[in-house]
Amino acid sequence: MLTSLVIVFVIAYAAIALEHPLKINKSASALVGAGLLWTIYALSTGDAHKVGEQLGESVMATAQIVFFLMGAMTIVEVVDAHNGFEVITRRIRTSRLSSLMWLVGFVTFFLSAILDNLTTTIVMISLMRKLLAKHEDRLFFAGIIVIAANSGGAWSPIGDVTTTMLWIGGQITALAIIKSVFLPAIVSMVVPLAVTAFVLRGLPVNTVPIRESNHGLRTTEFERNLMFFLGLGILVTVPAFKTITHLPPFMGILFGLGILWLVGDLVHRHKEDESKQHLTLVHALSRIDMGSIVFFIGILLAVATLEHTYILANLAKWLDQTVGRQDVIVLVIGIVSAVVDNVPLVAASMGMYSLTDYPSDHFLWEFLAYCAGTGGSILIIGSAAGVAAMGLEKIHFFWYVRKISGLALLGYFAGAGAYLLQYQWLH
Repeated sequence: MLTSLVIVFVIAYAAIALEHPLKINKSASALVGAGLLWTIYALSTGDAHKVGEQLGESVMATAQIVFFLMGAMTIVEVVDAHNGFEVITRRIRTSRLSSLMWLVGFVTFFLSAILDNLTTTIVMISLMRKLLAKHEDRLFFAGIIVIAANSGGAWSPIGDVTTTMLWIGGQITALAIIKSVFLPAIVSMVVPLAVTAFVLRGLPVNTVPIRESNHGLRTTEFERNLMFFLGLGILVTVPAFKTITHLPPFMGILFGLGILWLVGDLVHRHKEDESKQHLTLVHALSRIDMGSIVFFIGILLAVATLEHTYILANLAKWLDQTVGRQDVIVLVIGIVSAVVDNVPLVAASMGMYSLTDYPSDHFLWEFLAYCAGTGGSILIIGSAAGVAAMGLEKIHFFWYVRKISGLALLGYFAGAGAYLLQYQWLH
């Protein structure tokens, strides 16, 4: 049975990693893999009650992450529908490319921590398309935006899917991850940003006129500001909600979603149905990336079978005996996340190491949050932010390898070094 489970998981994992050349959506691969793994496990064990209980536990843990992501995605879509991000983007103006690069980098870094790295990448690259006329300039900016978004997501419990998984799973706490990973994350962004800004020094910004929003319908300044600050306020206060009430984060995000829905309906209650349709939360729900949500369900349930059969625990023991150093193991996981999706990597790591042996806010979990979050920047296909940038700006894989990968790798190791030095100093 164990051999069959490993073979099926490896094949499913390979299909996920090779999504683009195979032209098979990774969500389909994840779901088929999960179905096969649980089927093999159930038939081999023969204990339907035991397998049913374990599946119920896995579904409950997976549902918490999925509900949280759905709520957060919907809030972001509501803010975007109201042109709320113009509150930030309209203030980004400068005459020099190097100054604009620094400004965009830091805005992306902090915005990614509040929203998430994928949404922030889409928002910032869309802004660059409105600001910069030269495609070559936009390519460099897209590369830095990917690095900054992934770095910004690594130090926030709500900034990256993998960090959110660790937070909801109890491996990290909100305040501890901010305190321990903020400095390494900012180093991992500043190093490549400084090099790129030096290359672009002295060059002027060639601007293009700002266009209207895609749906062509404008919102009032009051509506934009209200939805922007209310949406971001809800996202930021979810960690505080969890700390005060000790309820799971998904309850906080659903509570906040209800408040945003209520406020939106009150603000637009006197408008005609046709003019307010694209502003409603129902419309926002139809725009969230359900393909990604389904992928998370599939991969988390697939990894759960390896956890229940102790395959991951045995793999962790083998790595500890063979490599021996946790920092090296986690560094390798981060680099591998540039090639394959970091979600299954982190999910597997959560199954490999128990909270009994490695309690909340242990070195392993914090360093994993940094490495898995920032390692995806090394290749354009290594993160959701990179794939989004690739599609928006038609970035060629090998252009990114030549121009950006080296910078991202330099930033990755610089940030890792900063984390290890900081850990040594504090402990």
